[in-house]
This record gives sequence, C-alpha cells and structure tokens, in this order.
Amino acid sequence: MTEQRVVVITGASAGVGRAVAHAFARQGAAIGLIARDGGALDDVRREVERLGGRALVLAADVADADRVEDAAGRVEAEFGPIDVWVNAAMVTVFAPFDAITPAEYRRATEVTYLGYVHGTMAALKRMKRRDRGAIVQVGSALAYRSIPLQAPYCGAKAAIRAFTDSLRCELLHDHSRVRLTAVHLPAVNTPQFDWALARMPGRPRPVAPVYQPELAAEAIVWAAQSGRREVLLGPATVAAIWAEKFVPGLLDRYLARTNYQAQQRPQQVPPGAPANLFHTVPALHRTHGAFDGEAQRHSLQWTLSRHRFWLAAGVVALGAAFLVAGALGGPAQAPRRKYSATTPPQ
Repeated sequence: MTEQRVVVITGASAGVGRAVAHAFARQGAAIGLIARDGGALDDVRREVERLGGRALVLAADVADADRVEDAAGRVEAEFGPIDVWVNAAMVTVFAPFDAITPAEYRRATEVTYLGYVHGTMAALKRMKRRDRGAIVQVGSALAYRSIPLQAPYCGAKAAIRAFTDSLRCELLHDHSRVRLTAVHLPAVNTPQFDWALARMPGRPRPVAPVYQPELAAEAIVWAAQSGRREVLLGPATVAAIWAEKFVPGLLDRYLARTNYQAQQRPQQVPPGAPANLFHTVPALHRTHGAFDGEAQRHSLQWTLSRHRFWLAAGVVALGAAFLVAGALGGPAQAPRRKYSATTPPQ
C-alpha cells in the first residue's frame, strides 16, 4: 500500500457507497467516485475533501464495461496505482417476479451483478500485474438466503458470491497476492427503499433489524485492510445463512408467511413515483434513508467477529490457566491422623 491509499468506489453517490467514501476520506485516501449522477458525485467530492481526502468524480454507468475501464484509467492517471476497489453499485425492483418485465430484470442484473464483474475486471487488470491490491465485493445476507419480492436483487447477489469464489480460486492457483473479500450486509438504512422501482401495495422498507450505512462502511474498510475471505455483518445475516444450511424448507415457509408484510410500509406507493432503475433520481442522493428512527449504529456480533482471533486466544489461554492451576495444586487430601500404641483408632 502507498502512504496515501488510492481507492475506487462504485455506487459512491448514495447509501453504503457514499458512507464508504466518507470512511476512507477520514484516513486521507485519494478516492475515485463512480456513479451515474455527476451532480451527486460533486456533493460527495466536497464531503470527501472536508473530511481530509481527495476525490475524482467519474460519472459512469457500471453496466457499461468500457466506461468502467476508462474510469479506472483516469484514477491511475490522476492519483497513481489503485490500492483498493470497492464494488457497491446496485439497482433493484421490489415486486413479485411475474410483475417484472424482461427489460427491468435485465437492467437490475446488468448493474447489480455485471457492474461488479466489470469493476473487478478493471481492478484486477491493474492489480494483478503489480501483484498487490484489494477488491471488496459488497454482498448481502440475500446472497445466501433469498426472500420474496426481490428476485432480481437476490439473484444478482448470489451470482456475485459465486463468481467471487471462482475468481478467488484462480488467484490462489496463480499465487497472486491480490486480496479478494466479500462483506455480506444485513438490512441497511439507505435511499434505495425510496427510489427503487416498486410494484407492491405498500412502499418498500428494509426487513428489521436495520443498521446505519456507517456500520457497513466500517466493516468494508476493515475488510479491505484485513484481507479476511468473508465478513458477515449483523446477527440476522449469520442467522439467515445458518438457517438456510439446516432448515431451508422451513425457512421458505416462514419467509412466505412473513416477508411480504415485513418489506412494506403502511403508505402506498405514489402513482408515477420516480425510480432509479433506468434513470437517476437526483433529489434522493444521500447517505441515509428514511429509517433513522430504528436503524442501529453498532453491532455486538460485528465487534466479536472483528476480534475473533483474540477472543479465541483468550479462551484458550483461560482454559490452559485452569488446567495448569489444577495440575499444580493437585487433589485436596485430608490430613492423616497419628495413633499411639495405647490409643486405638476411633
């Protein structure tokens, strides 16, 4: 890593991507900001500079591989070799599968899945020849356990996980020192629930528990530095993955019964509400969504996961200390009584 790290973030104009830009800016990084809306990226650039970083605005649609490649070249021409690439761009549709058109499904897949492929290609092309760098895929618990009303998003996140695992094996085969990691998130309070295309009675909402984007950004920055293979954020993420392993059929029925209502607010979707699937929605570019009142900023699970090595070492050390203490002390013995020749034992 260079003294001032060079970072590229896709989906940097809002939500998790914007929070990640803030987190790296606090470390003084030089950041390439990729998203479709150049005006929103200008806002992020000013925020990055106020926080101590440098930023380059790169208005591009990640579904266009050539535009992503050009953006990567501009970052290296301006800031130098890319150290970290974070794929976070996404769009989605909240609707039953049979209410989604082929064009809508294709578009969600091209951005949310192929956008990661294009970003990874651009990053790896440069990192592999230098034999260093880190690529972080911002995943989801839904990469392991799909839910109703989000087929395009769940399918894309599962595809990201699969292609990332394949590429990781190839890097290991080549003895490459490029690090590839995935951070799987729980529900996060971002604007996606206000600007995603929705065909449901109620306006979309995240399935509780909900976390703030800053916690997700903390995990993503940590993952870029640690090189851990996968990071799971939040107890709900861990629970969903394990439930899918052991009781998938029961989980199907539970989600079918509960997750339609769990993903909708009482308010109806306004007729003609703007959606960002094909076009940007400038007024809604921000870090937080509409759920600040319930979103959590901290997670005990994440704290324990981040320090799991030291926790395990502490448990082992404590167990060893008890064993040593027991061995040195030995079993307690009753004192022996002495008897004289004239005093019989009692």
